Amino acid sequence: MSDTSSTLADIPGLVRIENTGKEELTAHCMELTHAVYPHHQVYGQYCTIHEYVDCPPEQAYDYLRQGHHLEEWTCSLRDFAPTDTPGLWVGHDRLEDDTSIYCKVFANPEAMTVDYHCSWDQGEKLWMIYLMRVVPAPLVLDEPGSVITWTNCRHPYYDTNPHPGLAPRPDRPWVGDYWDLFYAGHTVEMRNLKTILEHRHRRGLPTGSAPARTVAR
Repeated sequence: MSDTSSTLADIPGLVRIENTGKEELTAHCMELTHAVYPHHQVYGQYCTIHEYVDCPPEQAYDYLRQGHHLEEWTCSLRDFAPTDTPGLWVGHDRLEDDTSIYCKVFANPEAMTVDYHCSWDQGEKLWMIYLMRVVPAPLVLDEPGSVITWTNCRHPYYDTNPHPGLAPRPDRPWVGDYWDLFYAGHTVEMRNLKTILEHRHRRGLPTGSAPARTVAR
């Protein structure tokens, strides 16, 4: 037995071929596979969606990394403009009246990951993290285009507003009140993203557009 295997053997709870027979492993996986899953088990702590897009991955990534494009493909984020803080933009989330949303984009061109760090009401702690990745479809589907994944994790602030005094009014619903609709809402937005990218790519149009506002506010 290798040194690594010996070390792993001391860790309780691991399921590996070295300590679990093939039939037992198969039976265990069958136990974990169900025809129906409760909503909280599928969408309770994490929300992940994915979509195939008939658009070259480089173009899809370049579009996503420019945060002002959120105004085009999301359902409710509008009117973004840069703030005095470098890289930080502020706009309106029309999901609720008079609600500001702050956003900063962290992009990695080599991995083609685009992470949107956002928050309602304030831009000091950006805790609403939207993790997106563009995967070349030739690698994973053997066809042209892109596969785009999008994951959200349920930060504790979704359950409790950390700054209730910054809300525009006491009765304004909190973003976390919509968590159970994240999967459906993000699916609608991902389809918007797919529609925009495919429409422009197939017609030879520029994928992106210039930001409507470039002045800090």
